[in-house]
Amino acid sequence: MTLATMACAASTEPPSLDRQAELLHLLKADCGSCHGLTLKGGLGPALLAQDIAQKPDEFLFMIIKEGQPGTPMPPWERFLNDNEIHWLVHVLRNEEWK
Repeated sequence: MTLATMACAASTEPPSLDRQAELLHLLKADCGSCHGLTLKGGLGPALLAQDIAQKPDEFLFMIIKEGQPGTPMPPWERFLNDNEIHWLVHVLRNEEWK
């Protein structure tokens, strides 16, 4: 994915409010099961803004979308579209899940 594609995808409308609520639940329950219920780390690394600050959005996007081979991190591309993944990266980066 090129930066131009990322910029276009990131500029799309956010998910509906109902879908945002579902995504926040997914973040807390599913992601939290490995990354810790407060996302401070567990089986997976911490996902707090300070912990991901040095990681580019494109990197976070691809990890969520494609998973990380050789680790328990699964790909989420079957369940989340690109727009939803971009929204989740934004939520993580700004700690809007709290």
